[in-house]
Amino acid sequence: MKKTVKTKVFFKLILIGFVLHLGLLSSVSAQSTFKESNNHFARYTQDGKLDHLKEAKNFIDKTYQNKRDSNLARVNILRAMVYSSLAYSDSTRTLEYEVDPIDITQASLKKIRKRDKYSHQHELSFIQQNLASAHVYAAEKAMEESDYETAFLHFKEVNKINPDNLDVLNNLALLSYQAEEYEEAEIYSSSIINSGEYDDNHYLQLAKVYRKQGNEQAELETLKKASEEFPESKEVIFRLVEVYVQNKDYPAIAEIIDRAIEFEPENVSLNYLAGYANENQNRVNDAADYYEKVIALDENSYKGNLALGLVELKTFLNDKENQTAQYNAQEYLLKANEIKPYEVSALKSLAVLYENTGNDSQLDRVNLLLNQIDK
Repeated sequence: MKKTVKTKVFFKLILIGFVLHLGLLSSVSAQSTFKESNNHFARYTQDGKLDHLKEAKNFIDKTYQNKRDSNLARVNILRAMVYSSLAYSDSTRTLEYEVDPIDITQASLKKIRKRDKYSHQHELSFIQQNLASAHVYAAEKAMEESDYETAFLHFKEVNKINPDNLDVLNNLALLSYQAEEYEEAEIYSSSIINSGEYDDNHYLQLAKVYRKQGNEQAELETLKKASEEFPESKEVIFRLVEVYVQNKDYPAIAEIIDRAIEFEPENVSLNYLAGYANENQNRVNDAADYYEKVIALDENSYKGNLALGLVELKTFLNDKENQTAQYNAQEYLLKANEIKPYEVSALKSLAVLYENTGNDSQLDRVNLLLNQIDK
């Protein structure tokens, strides 16, 4: 009985010794693979050859198979350095991966305790820059394929690594807009402007975001501020005029329209708009000057001839002794009618003129045409 007990104890000790031996061998093996990985990675940093990085990956993977070693800070640091390098250098993923290198890098970083990070700042900086470069590459590739949502997500990761980088913020502002993430687009565009490193295009982008959000007042205020800071920006002035037109804010149009015309003095539409806005403000003489310019630019402008004819008609109706106004009204209205014979506005205006001048034969002719159009 005693002999049996002693035998069991003896074999138990042998078993424990064998297990400890295996553990020691495993530890030695892990140390060896870690060293090999480290050596190959060092060679990679010297010559940039992917073959060395591949071997560094293979050996660090073997090291990581040991549960105890997979929790060591130095192992996770090296693993993150290797895989972040792969994420960037093997951007087209020529090697086979069960999990993407970016995700493996992030997993290793999460296993490093805060106190260990303080003593590996240089390595961590290296890892983060590799990750940033990998995300930029992935984002640019997605943009080439018009996959703006994926590109946006990659640039967001870059922004986490390099916050407030203007190039990254620019991409985020544009991509979030294209991805219809308007709240984020507003944040990024505003951040750029608040940084002080911006131009008129950043204001225009922010204004576009507000328009998509339905915030018309914010869009208008942004464009007004942009017009003050960038008075030479044609795009800003034209967009501001467009908003005023949409709002039918003719006093504002009259105030700013000359700045738009300076960029395109021969733009018929702008000159007509200037005339209309000034006429709306009862600045009839100024309005007439713009309408005359419209006709000078395009003698067959129906709107220009009609508008100037109406100005002269109103002048005549206020002073029926003004034969010049009577003559001019008839000339411009007849020209408008000639350009568009069946447009009601010109015909009705001629009817008013002929009725007030007693020209019954012409009045009958115009009324006959109007009756035909009504039918």
